[in-house]
Amino acid sequence: MTDTKKHDLVRGNFSPEDALEIINHLIAEKINFHEMRSFSSKIRFGEVDQNSEVRIKELKQSKASINVLISNAKEQGKTLKIESTISVELI
Repeated sequence: MTDTKKHDLVRGNFSPEDALEIINHLIAEKINFHEMRSFSSKIRFGEVDQNSEVRIKELKQSKASINVLISNAKEQGKTLKIESTISVELI
């Protein structure tokens, strides 16, 4: 039996400036988490955490793609609807 809980992290309509700040902060925190994990692995075991290195690359690509979308919204004078839900499941 699994027990899953879902929680909204971000929900609403945002100006491009606010969207940029919110999303970049969330992604930066995740990148920092994985950089610290990889650094710790290098110090303790002499090698970087490969899973973290892959995830850092993915997050940076996502950030670049999202920043283009936000830039386009700003140029067009549009707002952005952001919905971010975290799902936590006991396994």
